[in-house]
Amino acid sequence: MTASINPLTSLFTSSFGSGDALLNALYGTGTQSGALSGQASIQALASAETNQARDSKLTAAQPEVQRAISTFTRAVNGAKSVKQLLANPAVMNVLLTAAGMQDQLGSTALATQALTSKLSDPKSLANRLTDTRWKTLAQQYNFDTTKLKSIQNPAAIAAIAKSYAQATWQAGQDTVTPGLSNALAFRAGASKLTSVDLILGNPVMRKVVTTALGIPEQIAFQSLNAQEIAISSRLDITKLKDPKFVESFVKRYLIENSANVASAAASSNATPDLTTLAIKGRGFLA
Repeated sequence: MTASINPLTSLFTSSFGSGDALLNALYGTGTQSGALSGQASIQALASAETNQARDSKLTAAQPEVQRAISTFTRAVNGAKSVKQLLANPAVMNVLLTAAGMQDQLGSTALATQALTSKLSDPKSLANRLTDTRWKTLAQQYNFDTTKLKSIQNPAAIAAIAKSYAQATWQAGQDTVTPGLSNALAFRAGASKLTSVDLILGNPVMRKVVTTALGIPEQIAFQSLNAQEIAISSRLDITKLKDPKFVESFVKRYLIENSANVASAAASSNATPDLTTLAIKGRGFLA
């Protein structure tokens, strides 16, 4: 017996070739929407670059940001030891956020050990961690040697407050444009990336570079040498000194990231059967 064929299903199948193609045509998914999302991301980048100074100041004036800075300032000025200072969650929140390390806010014990490392000792934690941001932050304050002197002064506190407000504003950009925070961070720090290892050691820089170059995340499971080759064979590190190249590279990242986000969203939704799509698409045939 020949199976009956729904005429609407037959029509849509012959017109668009497959259920996926039909879904794309009806609801705007697929490569075209991914490209449009990429263009929107680039426009968002341009807007963020133009308004960054103004918007950072507006963020600094927000009550919750001012409260965080006030609490931080009191804690810093009232601290009697580095251990006491870093044991304060309010201090760690501002300190790590200002350094662009919001992803490490839950790692209090690790943060304390890393920031109090003896930097002259190759075996100290800050020198051994693969995430090089810890070493950079430890070097910035050098608590092991200077104790509280490096942070208990108005200039240091003001600089941290400014960085905190900017980082808070920057993180908020992802709520509208996924990946924009990473793009802004890369644009600001690209010129300091003088080796592939510095890229691999910074999760944000690593994400931007591997995404822009189309290197799959699974590369992280390969040897360090393989990861270095994967990047160095595709990217001339010296070009990161060129602002024009960096700007172009950041746009490339945003386009690729938008495509990845769109692809992930599409794959997470089960494709309806053709009959269901045909019913939904009846209005197109009226």
